Amino acid sequence: MRHIGNLPDETKARVFADFLFAKGIKSEIEPDEGAWSIWAKDEERFVEAQKWLEQFRKHPAAEEFRSATAAAAAARAAEAKSLADYHRRVRGRRSIWPKFGNYGVGWLTYSLIIVCVIVAYYSKLGENPDVVRKLFMSEQPRSAGFLPEIIQNGEVWRLFTPMFVHFGLAHIIFNMLWLYNLGCMIEARQSWWILLLVVAGSQLISGMAQYLIIGPDFGGMSGVVYALVGYVWMRGKYDRKSGVFLDRTNLIISLVWLVLCFTGLLGPIANVAHVAGLITGMIWGRVSAHFASARPE
Repeated sequence: MRHIGNLPDETKARVFADFLFAKGIKSEIEPDEGAWSIWAKDEERFVEAQKWLEQFRKHPAAEEFRSATAAAAAARAAEAKSLADYHRRVRGRRSIWPKFGNYGVGWLTYSLIIVCVIVAYYSKLGENPDVVRKLFMSEQPRSAGFLPEIIQNGEVWRLFTPMFVHFGLAHIIFNMLWLYNLGCMIEARQSWWILLLVVAGSQLISGMAQYLIIGPDFGGMSGVVYALVGYVWMRGKYDRKSGVFLDRTNLIISLVWLVLCFTGLLGPIANVAHVAGLITGMIWGRVSAHFASARPE
């Protein structure tokens, strides 16, 4: 969606939105600091919508605008009837072969999931120490030095491989479900390289935080998942045209789960990685939204 402009009150905003709908331009309105913002869903007709807004501001009482509500109601009724007729007549391709995922196939998202599943298989869900210790940030306790393998042996992969290690079936299922939904959303509506940057950057920051404060014995995609939650939350909130969003229910679930993990009732949890990931994602999402909104339309 793209921002068309503002009108001073809700009544005028709704009249103008009805006028646009009657013209075949779908839009949304929302309160915005004492005014009402109008957003065009059809970006190809954005310029046309802006021109209509300028005319509406100059002559809001013109006949074409005053009759907009009735015209929009008729257009909505016709659209609803057409859609109902379509569903009665056609069993479309998507009902026979459902789309693979809510947002389509995201190759990077699925690649990450596949790697996690492979590691889970060979590590026996974290119970095979010969596999797991090679993927931890360090095989030495934190007191032995600052990431000795990485510094001395050049084992740079250890900065990223802990996210592929999972301990138990519930651990990997929970993380993969969140990764699947948020990762595919970002890939489909932004790009795979943005997802790659968020995943790699948040793993680096959340993993280092967990290592430095607690130690090297941790694993899982949770730090990255919370970074994705934070990123999608902030980016969707402050840049609606980005196409990514986190609904209120899932946001509450993720934050409640974050608090529950601190109680100790769920066993040993990489809580530092969770918090560091969430903060990293929120900052990334907010800053990227700021720069996106600062770009000229």
